Amino acid sequence: MSIILNRIRELPIIGILRGIREEYLHDLADTVIDSGLKAIEITMNTPHAVNLISKLVSLSGDNLLVGAGTVMNRHELFDALEAGARYIVTPSITEEVIEYCYLNSIPVFPGALTPTEIHKAWQMGASMVKVFPASLFGPGYFKDIKGPFKNIELMAVGGVTCDNIAEYFNMGASAAAFGASIFKMEYLENSRYGFIEKGIKRIIAAYNNRQNKINIHHKPLKT
Repeated sequence: MSIILNRIRELPIIGILRGIREEYLHDLADTVIDSGLKAIEITMNTPHAVNLISKLVSLSGDNLLVGAGTVMNRHELFDALEAGARYIVTPSITEEVIEYCYLNSIPVFPGALTPTEIHKAWQMGASMVKVFPASLFGPGYFKDIKGPFKNIELMAVGGVTCDNIAEYFNMGASAAAFGASIFKMEYLENSRYGFIEKGIKRIIAAYNNRQNKINIHHKPLKT
């Protein structure tokens, strides 16, 4: 598990694919890899999700960490793992899924929102807790949560864009994920993969620029 988590932490941004079709996968895999993104998930409520995950794993090889999102139960969990998913994301606290992943060293990011839910998910063995929908309270909520729960790693999901991703990290997020704001169906249907690549690069640049600013801010003063 630590190997997968460490790879995600190198660039802690995950793309979310929901409702896509198999015909898009080849060009989409190339686009995502070329953009520099390192991790992406396909949600299990996407038609034929298991086949899509398996194909994306085959297309991307070791260039992408492919995960499964919206995993609701053990049946979906086992299907996703058999298809090659390297990490699991849930929309809520699904105890049977979290427990299995924890005991088998599979990275799992369960969804939670309130302080009680976030704490419970972490105690159950979450690798990070997916704060969803993050847009409901905004980046400042992460700072509030990190006050009493400084050791809990949080992932911002829901409404994350290139305009606010840096603020989520500045306020305490350890990772973030984005979906329909970049992977727009109109882009896929009209083969506008360049728009998708540009959007992903903007997200990554916003994160990296935030990192650079922090590094500059903490640069030792010359004496």
